[in-house]
Amino acid sequence: MISRRKFLSTTLAAGMATSLIGSPWVFGRTDTRVSGKRLVVVMLRGAVDGLNVVVPYGDAAYHAGRPSIAIARPNGSSGAIALDSYFGLHPALRPLLTLWEQQRLAFVHACGSPDPTRSHFDAQDYLESGTPGNKTTADGWMNRLLATLPGPHAATEALSFSPTLPRILSGSLPVTNELPGANATRPSPLDRPWIADAFDSLYDGADPLSRAYQEAQSARQELRADLSISLDDEQPGLKMPSRGAPNTNGFPLLARRLGRLLNQDANIRLAFAEFGGWDTHVNQGNLTGQLANHLQPLAEGLVVLAHELGNSFNDTVVVVMSEFGRTVSENGNGGTDHGHGNALWLLGGAIQGGKVYGEWPGLLSTARYEGRDLAITTDFRHVLVHVIERQFRLSDQALVKLFPGLGVPQTPLPTLLRA
Repeated sequence: MISRRKFLSTTLAAGMATSLIGSPWVFGRTDTRVSGKRLVVVMLRGAVDGLNVVVPYGDAAYHAGRPSIAIARPNGSSGAIALDSYFGLHPALRPLLTLWEQQRLAFVHACGSPDPTRSHFDAQDYLESGTPGNKTTADGWMNRLLATLPGPHAATEALSFSPTLPRILSGSLPVTNELPGANATRPSPLDRPWIADAFDSLYDGADPLSRAYQEAQSARQELRADLSISLDDEQPGLKMPSRGAPNTNGFPLLARRLGRLLNQDANIRLAFAEFGGWDTHVNQGNLTGQLANHLQPLAEGLVVLAHELGNSFNDTVVVVMSEFGRTVSENGNGGTDHGHGNALWLLGGAIQGGKVYGEWPGLLSTARYEGRDLAITTDFRHVLVHVIERQFRLSDQALVKLFPGLGVPQTPLPTLLRA
C-alpha cells in the first residue's frame, strides 16, 4: 500500500539526485544502446476511470461519492481484488493478478498531465506530444525517443497499430503504421503490380524522397509477411469508436500477433496500440457493465502479450495510459464525467511490481482538484523519463530533448525498474 503523503516500501535509487536539468536527476549514463530493450505503449482513448481500475477502497470518500458505481470493498469472490490494505483491482482485471503476484505489474496512481484541460482532443495531444499546454509541438515523444536511439534508423524500428499514424509517433523519423485487426494485411493500391512498378520506377533514385519511398515499401512488405501469421482464425472487423480507435474486443488477437512479431523481429524497439470506448458518461457500471466489458479483454490482451513475448518480456516495458481520469462523484446518469488524475499502468519483467506507487492525495472534497477530481501528484512525464532512462540508458541531454520544458519532480520517484 502507498501512504497518503509518501511513497512507501521502496528506497530511492542510489545516486538519484533532485534535478533533471543541471544535475543528474536520472543516473546520467551516456551509453545509448541496450540490446533487445523495447517499449510498448497502449493508449486508452476516451479517459478511463482510474478510480474504478485501481480502487481506493480504503478511502471512505470514494464510496460516498459513488453510491451506485463504486467497486465494493474486497469480500471473498465479490468486490475489488485486494492489492494491499488500501487499494484493490477491478474484478474484470483478474487475469492480471498473476503478473501482479509475480511483481511484473505496477501502477502509479494520482498520475497525469498537469494541464487542466478537460478536452479529449487537447489532452490526448498533450499526452502524445509530451508537452502539456503547448500546442505548437510538431512531433510526438515516441518519435523523438526513436531519434535518441543509435541509428541508422529503419521504418520498422517503430510500429503502430492504428487507423492513422498517431500523434505520438509523428515526426522526422520514418515509422510503420498498420491497421489493427484483419485489415492489417489488406492490400493497398501500391500492392497492385502495375501501380507498384510505376512508383518503383518513379522513385528509384538516391534522393531523400526516393529513399523514403523505398524504406516505406520495404517495411510494408516485411511487416505484411510477419503479420500474416495465424490470420486464418482472426475475427473480421473491429468496432471503431473514439476517434477511430477500436475497442478492446480485438486486443487479445492483436496482442498475440504483436508479441510474436516482436519475438521475430529484433529490430523493433517501439510499438504503439490504441483502444477507445472509455468515455463512460452514462451507465458505467461497477462489477459488470460498460467499463467492465472493456477492461476484461484489455487484461486478457496484456496477459497474451506477456505470454507471447516469452523471455523477451524481461526486456520489454509496457505502459498503459489515458488522457485524464474521471470525476470522483458519479453523475445523474450512472456514469462519470471528465476528470483529472488517473492511474498509469506499468508491466514488464524488469518492473518492480506488486506495488501501487505515487503520493495519494485523498478524495475528501478539500483535497480534490477543483473540488471534484482526483488531484495529480505525479506528472506522467516524470514516470516516462524514469522508465525510459532505465530501459534505454539515455543521457541527461537526450532526456531533456525528449520532454522539453519538464521541470524537477517535487518528490523523486522510487526505482520502478530493476537494474
